[in-house]
Amino acid sequence: MKKIKTIIFAVVLTVYSTLQINAQIDKNSDLFKTLKKQDSVFFERGFNQCDLDYLENHIADDLKFYHDQSGFQDRNSFFNNTKKYICSNPEKKPIRKVNANSLEVFPLFNNGKLYGAIQKGEHHFYIRENGKEDVLTSIAMFTHVWLLKSDDWVLSEALSYDHKDPETTSIDKVSEIEQLLKNNNVPALGLSIIENGKLTKVEVYGTLDKNQKAPYNTIFKVASLTKPVFALTVLKLVDKGLLDLQEPLYKYWIDPDLKEDNRYKKLTPYLVLTHQTGFPNWRYMTDSNKLTFQFEPGEKYQYSGEGFEYLRKAIENKLGRPIEELAQEFLFKPVGMNDTRFWWDVSMDESRYAQNFDENGNNIKTVKYYEANAAANLLTTVEDYGRFVAYVINGAELNKKLFQEMQKHQVKLRENDFFGFGWEILTGFSDGEFAMLHTGKDPGVSTLVIMFPQSKNGYIVFLNGDNVNNIYEYLLTQKLYLGNELWDKR
Repeated sequence: MKKIKTIIFAVVLTVYSTLQINAQIDKNSDLFKTLKKQDSVFFERGFNQCDLDYLENHIADDLKFYHDQSGFQDRNSFFNNTKKYICSNPEKKPIRKVNANSLEVFPLFNNGKLYGAIQKGEHHFYIRENGKEDVLTSIAMFTHVWLLKSDDWVLSEALSYDHKDPETTSIDKVSEIEQLLKNNNVPALGLSIIENGKLTKVEVYGTLDKNQKAPYNTIFKVASLTKPVFALTVLKLVDKGLLDLQEPLYKYWIDPDLKEDNRYKKLTPYLVLTHQTGFPNWRYMTDSNKLTFQFEPGEKYQYSGEGFEYLRKAIENKLGRPIEELAQEFLFKPVGMNDTRFWWDVSMDESRYAQNFDENGNNIKTVKYYEANAAANLLTTVEDYGRFVAYVINGAELNKKLFQEMQKHQVKLRENDFFGFGWEILTGFSDGEFAMLHTGKDPGVSTLVIMFPQSKNGYIVFLNGDNVNNIYEYLLTQKLYLGNELWDKR
C-alpha cells in the first residue's frame, strides 16, 4: 500500500546518553497507569479529535519530534503540520491507536525526585471516513519523553520510527469489541477502568449512530446511574451541615397526591437513599397513575425513582437552589466533571450524543429533557463518570464516619446482597472483596458501574443499545476485574 504522505503524529526520545534511565516499571504501578492514560487522552484529543487547544497546552515549548520518514520538526513546525495535514480534512481523517500491550515506562529522577518518564510502544495509524470501517495504513514504534509540569504531563521529545505497511502485519482492521458491538446491534461502548483508586483507562468503541465514529468524549444517557450522583450530592449537603439524614421532608415538600395520607410525615433522606419510602418505582407505572404508599415507610426495601425525585424537590425547597446548581458546586466542580448535565441545557453538544437503538438495531427517537430528574436522564461521558467513581472510591472528601455509613449494609436484599446510601452492596467475592454497584436501563440504554473498595478497583460500562447480554458476558468474563465472579452472581 502506498504510504500516506502526512505527518504521522507520534512520539519521543532524546539522545539516550544524556538521560538517566531506571529499569522499566511494573505495569500495575501508579506511574505506568498514569502514563498509559496520558497516552490515551493526549492522542485521542490532540490527534484523533484535533483539540488543538489541548495539544498546544500539552507539548513543551522546546519540543523535538523525530520521524523516520518526515524528518525533524520543532514545536512550531510540529503544531502547524498537525493542523495542516492531520486536522484539515475531517472527511478523511488520520487516526492513531496504541497497542496497549506494547507499552513500557521508565521513570526519570533528579536527586530522587520524579521529573519525567520515558514511554515506549507500538502504535497503529488509520484513515477514517464517515460510514466506513477505519483503514489501517501503517504500524510503527514510538518513544516519548514526558515531563511533569505542575502536576500535569507535557510531551517534551518524540520519536516515531520503523514504519511498516499493513500488508506486513496481521493486525485486524476491526477490533474484537467493535465486531461484537456490530454483531449485537449496539453501536457504541464507553469503558472506564479504575485501578488502585486512579482512573487509568478511558475508551469509546463503535459509532454514535451506526455511521459517525464515536469520539472519546461521546455523551451517553445513563438512566439510573443518575442516582449515585444525586445520592453523593445529598451526602455532601449532609457533610456540610445543610441537611440531616433523619430530618422529616414534609417541612419542605408534600406531594399533592399524598396530602390525605399522614404517612408522608415519616419520610426522611435516609429512607429515600436506602429505597424504603414505600413508593412504587414510578407513579405512571401504577393503575391509578398517582403517587401512593404501597407499604409503611421504613418497613422494607423497594426500588423507587419517585423517592429520589421527592427528596430532590424537598432539598430544592429547603435550600432555595436547584439540584443542578448544588451538584455543580459540591460535586461536579471538585471532581472535574465538566461534561455532565442533568438535562439538555445550552452546553449540550448534540453532535457527540450516542443515539439509542433497540435489540433489532432500530434507532429509537431521542427524547430531550429540559428539567432535572434526580433518578434518571443524566447526560455524561465515560471519562467524567470514571472521575466520579475514582472520587467515591477514595472517600469523596466526606468525613470518615459518613463515608463508612455510605458503605454500610443499611438494608438486606437477599443473601450477600445489601443496600447502602445510593449503592447496592454485593459481598462474597474472593480475597475478601465486596462490591458497590449500580445499573441503568432505559430503551436503548444499558449502563453499569461497579467498584471494589478493598482494592480500589472499578469500572464503568456505557452501551447505547438493548441487545447487550453477549457484550456484558464478554467484558466481565474476559476483560474486567473479578468480572467472572460478578457474572456468576447475576
